[in-house]
Amino acid sequence: MTETALVLIDFQREWTDSSSEYYVGDTKEMVAKVNYLLEYCRAREYKIIFTKHRESDSMEYFWPETQFIPEIKMQDTDTIIMKNKISPFYKTSLEQELTGIKRVIVCGILTNLCVRSFIQDAYDREFNITVIKDCCVAHTPEIQEFTLYDLAQTREEIDFTDFKEFVE
Repeated sequence: MTETALVLIDFQREWTDSSSEYYVGDTKEMVAKVNYLLEYCRAREYKIIFTKHRESDSMEYFWPETQFIPEIKMQDTDTIIMKNKISPFYKTSLEQELTGIKRVIVCGILTNLCVRSFIQDAYDREFNITVIKDCCVAHTPEIQEFTLYDLAQTREEIDFTDFKEFVE
């Protein structure tokens, strides 16, 4: 059994739809990196976990923005964790899905909210954490930089790396 999981936080359409109030900008390059990262991790038999945020009172089929970004190459064997709070651990089965996992690799949207919450909660659960910085995005470069800087300053054990460094 693998001891490593790739956790992909909230890769949902609302972030990539230019008509959405949540639009984070052009994500084509990041999505291409994420797809390569998925292939890379699958080849090493890492567990693949996607989180999906949905407000608890919404009916998903009425809200296409809650769907995953169509270009992301998901597979039927991937685990999907439904959440309705910022933390992917809060009242979900994520902790159970991570049983036996020692190292988590994380990427996702928004860096300063759900990604950060995952990192903090995983850190408190003593996982070894690798953050793929350029496979995460926030609404502005300043928010992205500050969030990663703050996490690095307060949690020295976390590995912050770029996609290219990780896959080489």
